[in-house]
Parts: sequence; C-alpha cells; structure tokens
Amino acid sequence: MKVTSIIAAVAGAIFRVVMAVAVVYVIYQGAGICYDYGYRIFTEPAMSAGEGRTVTVTVSPDMSPLDIGKLFEGRGLVRDARLFALQYYLSEYREDVGPGTFDLSTAMTAEEMMQAMVVAEAEEEEGEGDSAGRGSSSGQGESSSESGPPAGGGAPGGEDGTGDAAGDGTTGDGAPEDIEGLDGEPEAE
Repeated sequence: MKVTSIIAAVAGAIFRVVMAVAVVYVIYQGAGICYDYGYRIFTEPAMSAGEGRTVTVTVSPDMSPLDIGKLFEGRGLVRDARLFALQYYLSEYREDVGPGTFDLSTAMTAEEMMQAMVVAEAEEEEGEGDSAGRGSSSGQGESSSESGPPAGGGAPGGEDGTGDAAGDGTTGDGAPEDIEGLDGEPEAE
C-alpha cells in the first residue's frame, strides 16, 4: 500500500507541474499575440511601398467598421479587417468618417484612409453649401501652423516689421535678432 500511495503522489506532483508549465506557456503565447496586435494598431504599415495602386471603394451608411475593414481587406487595402476596426475605434476621425465613394491607395495607412474619407465628406458638404455640417476638415493631422500666424503674431520679424529681413540673424540695425521658441526659451542655432 505504501508503494501505490508513493506512486500516486509522484504522478500527482508531475501532473501539477506539467499543468503549471502548460498554463504559463499559454499565458506567455497569449501575451505575445496581444502585444503584437496592440503594437500593430498604431504602427501597421501600408500594404505597399511607393505609389501603390489606386482602389475605388464605396462605403454605405449602414456599414459597420468591421464591414468596412472586410471590404478593405477584400480589396487589398488592409491586412486584417479586425485590426482596421480597432484602428477605426481608436482614431481621431471616428466621428467624422462618412459614407461615399473613395479613391484609396494600397500605399496609404489605415489612418490616411480614414483621413481621406473625412476630407471627401467635407468637400461634399462644401459643394452643397451646407455650413451646418461638420465644418472644414481641420483634423487632417498635418501642421496647424499653416492656418494662422506664427506664435507671437504680428508682422514677420516682429511687431514693427524690422525683423530679420536679410536672413542674417540680425535686425535691420545690425543688432542680433532675439529668437524664441514656442516655450519662451531661446532656440539653439
């Protein structure tokens, strides 16, 4: 009886160790897959480099983000429809993407495709003369410095217009120009 109880205890211990190793392995593999997927949400490259090929797609108003992802995956615009849906939900364009027919490229990222769908909607609204819509496509993600005067305002080079007109780092009277960055600190030259 002692021998059978010893064998049962050893077998039970081996079984527990094997199960613990299996659980750790599954958790490790799952964490790796989740990390990879999460990383791809923000860094997924375009399907092709360079020019790519242009694909015309039509998005209807009743399509969900997953349906749009499946359409794009079928047309070769994205690698994974579910990944596109997650990118859509995490995008700043989520509320502004609308239905329509769009010319997209395989050289565009998912973010650029969503931006193109917003721009096309804003252009349609402007063409209709509807000013009560979502307004202009100000969320294009490029540079906001194009739409207004530089920080500090005024004429180029200063309020009085005596700034660095010659481009030599001095004001009109030969004194060094005081150049400050956006945070008020002098910029390094």
